[in-house]
Amino acid sequence: MEVEMYGSEIRPGERVKNVYFTPDTLAVDLIDGRTIIVPLVWYPRLLDATESQRKNWRISSAGFGLHWPDLDEDLSTAALLRGSPTPEPTLSHR
Repeated sequence: MEVEMYGSEIRPGERVKNVYFTPDTLAVDLIDGRTIIVPLVWYPRLLDATESQRKNWRISSAGFGLHWPDLDEDLSTAALLRGSPTPEPTLSHR
């Protein structure tokens, strides 16, 4: 039986080990030794956050996700590995 998460096979090494920021990027270290680095502009809540808000993160989703409680921001390692930025908000029709 194959278990899937976010449309792909779960790989235990894709769990989060650490998170850090540069002025322009978010970097996520994975248990398997890889580091995912993405531009902060992809995640406006993180881009606009203070340093202390960025540092207040938690591992979620059994190690395959990240949560910033102060920002109500959630990211998955699957989305980060796909290079998926936060979708732009759509304007509601009046």
